[in-house]
Amino acid sequence: MDKEYHKRIEAMEFAIQYDDSRDYNGLKHADVVIIGVSRTSKTPLCMYLAHKGIKAINIPLVPEVPVPEELYNIHGKKIIGLTINPFELSEIRKNRMGKFNGLNSNFQYANDSRILEELDYAEKIMKKTRCLTIDVTKRAIEETALIIMKSIG
Repeated sequence: MDKEYHKRIEAMEFAIQYDDSRDYNGLKHADVVIIGVSRTSKTPLCMYLAHKGIKAINIPLVPEVPVPEELYNIHGKKIIGLTINPFELSEIRKNRMGKFNGLNSNFQYANDSRILEELDYAEKIMKKTRCLTIDVTKRAIEETALIIMKSIG
């Protein structure tokens, strides 16, 4: 077991501990902060980056949940925004909902207007942070990770 191995394990533990805004204390220790709406592959991307030894934290962007103020104190180069085509996102969410029997038809998760509202909110946050924004529509996690690794050095 070498230094790189321990770095990867530490990064994986970090990604798990701070997944989906469980705790914002990791923001100051993260190598990269991934932001985006639900189903833009934030968690799998953080785990992939962790396997490369990069401490990644992800923050879901939901209009009803304010982002931590600390996010605006982080250099924009350290923040990566993930976006996706709204039609593709709608299909992904509908497929996900189909796996959960008994969900109420009033559930807004896959509603087209709700998706547009979330993407609009996310775009505003991304502009405010001046982060790199990556469109993950039909993009493999590995490809997105490569863009991020090049961006953060």
